Amino acid sequence: MKRLAIAITGMPGSGKSVVAEKIAEKLNAELFIMGDIVRDEARRRGIELTIENIENLATQLRQEYGRNAIAKLLLKRIENKKDKFIVIDGIRAIEELKELKIKNNLDICLVSIHASPLTRFNRLKNRKREGKDISWEEFSFRDKKNLEYGIGNVIAVSDFIIINEGSLKELEDKINKVVEVIENEEWENYCRGGAEAY
Repeated sequence: MKRLAIAITGMPGSGKSVVAEKIAEKLNAELFIMGDIVRDEARRRGIELTIENIENLATQLRQEYGRNAIAKLLLKRIENKKDKFIVIDGIRAIEELKELKIKNNLDICLVSIHASPLTRFNRLKNRKREGKDISWEEFSFRDKKNLEYGIGNVIAVSDFIIINEGSLKELEDKINKVVEVIENEEWENYCRGGAEAY
């Protein structure tokens, strides 16, 4: 049986978490969040969960273990999973896609979510994940770090691109089109599926 990872990418605040949750729900698939892996590692190390600390730890992990470092940690969580579909929220580097394909024999359908910087900034201000308003400097810092990780290259090779500037209903309609392709097993006509494609 072919196993498919629906990998979600996008800049901070683009709406990738909403998309990942909806796709996982519609496919009855388990959801894995790469940012949670970094936050869990920060807790394990006793590091305060601030934007700067999380991004610096993510950078440190990549410097120590390679650009696929977060995918290596993710593999420990998914290596014994045999489900037909899994959803991964937060792919940021081509090397992560290769790690998932090669080490866990997953086919990959890459979905990127796009929204303008101002839209993303306003969403992050409303979200308050770290318990406070995000400043424009913190927002710019996160964007810069994501681009350093290689997210621009990932977005550029996405199989599906969802523009998320409208209502939740509009977003859900776009999500449903992606899910329909996957459920109808037509994804091979849209998704390149493996590391050799990257």
